[in-house]
Amino acid sequence: MPVLTNIQLSLGIAAVLQGVVAAVISRWRNMAPWWMPLQLVFPFAAIAVHAIHLPAWIFLAAFLFLAVLFWTTFRTQVPYYPSTPVIWQAVADSLPQERALRIIDLGSGFGGLTMRLAALRPDSAVEGVEVAPLPWLVSVLRASLGRSKARFRRTDYERLHLGDYDIVFAYLSPAAMPALWRKARAEMRPGSLLLSCEFDVPGAAPHFVRRASATARPLFGWRF
Repeated sequence: MPVLTNIQLSLGIAAVLQGVVAAVISRWRNMAPWWMPLQLVFPFAAIAVHAIHLPAWIFLAAFLFLAVLFWTTFRTQVPYYPSTPVIWQAVADSLPQERALRIIDLGSGFGGLTMRLAALRPDSAVEGVEVAPLPWLVSVLRASLGRSKARFRRTDYERLHLGDYDIVFAYLSPAAMPALWRKARAEMRPGSLLLSCEFDVPGAAPHFVRRASATARPLFGWRF
């Protein structure tokens, strides 16, 4: 029998094989589609970084920074998606105007949308939840320094009861939407509104879709 351990591969071929195998496993495990190009590119990025001989502490610092930024992305499959002022305004325009509201931003990141809504709707209670330590801490500091009425909690939105809120906003990922929809249907009360930036719910037609421009990300809305 041939001895497979004697086979020698060039670094480039090994990188291609590793990337392809990792991408196939990602597909087999039904991971989010954006994982596959990452798996394909990562081995070549590792080779390039190795070739420039960076000091070891840089990798530790980068790991710690990414850990506190993304935290449980490997479990939730929700990467960091920052919303923009265009989305903030679309959300504000979707809110009922005749009464005070309880508003929650699921995965509030660095707090931009939450603080904007708190400024636009001083009659309402606006809250953001974020599981990653770094964005949550930055949000708390920004709100404190800016004297914003917005409040931020570091927790997983799965621990919340969505029935406590009139407006639920999410900018998550395609992989997270089915579970969010099941939770919303089970908990959100009549008259409440679920808003999602960019990602819709498979099989659940939204009551409205708003775009600030032809190229802007859509804002989907479901009324309960």
